[in-house]
Amino acid sequence: MIDALSIETTAAALQRGENPLDRINLAATDQGQVAAQDFEAFFLSQMVNLMMSGIGTDPVFGGGPGETMFRSMMGQEYGKTLAQNGGIGIADSVMREILQLQEQAQP
Repeated sequence: MIDALSIETTAAALQRGENPLDRINLAATDQGQVAAQDFEAFFLSQMVNLMMSGIGTDPVFGGGPGETMFRSMMGQEYGKTLAQNGGIGIADSVMREILQLQEQAQP
């Protein structure tokens, strides 16, 4: 799962000129799959939020500042659900890249 701490850790590593993948132990394939799926969930949530940005709130069944405030959270949950149910193939591509980087790092 992507959380604020992992994003901050990755950003800090990039600022120091480090490769964030060097700091992550990708020895376990499950960890790599989780990271790849989390990346896809994040990407999809950003796309969903962009798609929903042009849609106004429904005054009949909700609307108001509450709906506006929690809309981004709904987009995040849509992204997670889409990624968990197969997504659009980003996780598979990210996992292949993780494995290639891991193989290249082997002495």
